[in-house]
Amino acid sequence: MIYLSDVRDWLKSVTNAEHYYIGKLNNKQDKSIGVYSLKQSGAPARAIGDESTYSTMCVSLLLHWNNNAKETEQAARKLFETLYSIKNVKINEHTIYIIELLTPEPIDVGTDDKGIYEQVIEVKFYYERK
Repeated sequence: MIYLSDVRDWLKSVTNAEHYYIGKLNNKQDKSIGVYSLKQSGAPARAIGDESTYSTMCVSLLLHWNNNAKETEQAARKLFETLYSIKNVKINEHTIYIIELLTPEPIDVGTDDKGIYEQVIEVKFYYERK
């Protein structure tokens, strides 16, 4: 099984953020990436029987960057492209078969109450069950 903390730790090897977190973090620092469970509707898709070789994990990545809209967008698009093109990924010793980006580009969610720009990337990881 892959946990949010595993995704957070893996992101440290593929991004240039200064801070990483899961769950709610008060007083978010600039150039942070937060990893959250992505709430989706409907029943999860499963293979027939107990012998399924894969599972999925859906996450929302929040880039809480800085007070410059252009720099925030650039950081989000760089991460998006990294996720789109990366190969041979392992997270917590699980082989990642597919990284599915659930939107065609990062989602601009505006600024927080301190004027820091934020963007979201929604991702579904298909990974090897052990």
